[in-house]
Amino acid sequence: MTALLTSVTTCEEAAMALAAGADLIDLKDPTRGALGALPQERIHVILDSLDGHPASATIGDLPLHRHTIAEAVRKVGQTGVDFVKIGFFPGDNLDETLDTLQSLTHDHSLIAVLFADYMIALPLIDTLARIGFKGVMLDTAGKGRGSLTQLKPLNFLERFVATAKDCGLVTGLAGSLRHQDIPLLLPLAPDYLGFRGALCRKNERTAELDPTRLARIRQAIPQTTPLSL
Repeated sequence: MTALLTSVTTCEEAAMALAAGADLIDLKDPTRGALGALPQERIHVILDSLDGHPASATIGDLPLHRHTIAEAVRKVGQTGVDFVKIGFFPGDNLDETLDTLQSLTHDHSLIAVLFADYMIALPLIDTLARIGFKGVMLDTAGKGRGSLTQLKPLNFLERFVATAKDCGLVTGLAGSLRHQDIPLLLPLAPDYLGFRGALCRKNERTAELDPTRLARIRQAIPQTTPLSL
């Protein structure tokens, strides 16, 4: 069964997402990029308001520099968030970054976010599982280029989900997803579908959440008990 990941930026949005039945609350700042990071202080405040409900948080749109990534992971992890999401943007230091992240998987539950805009080497998923990552998501970096289903064919998305599951990772699909994408993606059985823009007023990811839109998306995804990572 597929669960609903809802991205929020404030306590008010978090409360709205909880009331609508979001399975995983994702903390990020959409005004600062695809995986824009919230200040640590705000993450603390939102987590307190969630009263133990599962939550993830992003580290920001950072280059693949081992020390930069590691410092950001530690800072976000220190907030007590359940899962730390790391975007794998193009860069020359992938191997070094992975070596460093392996040492952090003992203390933090890490979720890798790969991007459909860029070349994706599916064997990387096996490496992520081997070094201790808990899950992997496929997202879009350029939010003006269309939804995930417009950037990648369904057969690729199916292979992505299947590869991750075969490696024992929890899987997620996101990236400007629309209501009409849900019936296309549910048969692929990702563990999570992630939304932001489709939940907001005027379909604008930097606007506030719209409870009507949120309820519509929640209704389209059969509610289930989300996986514990």
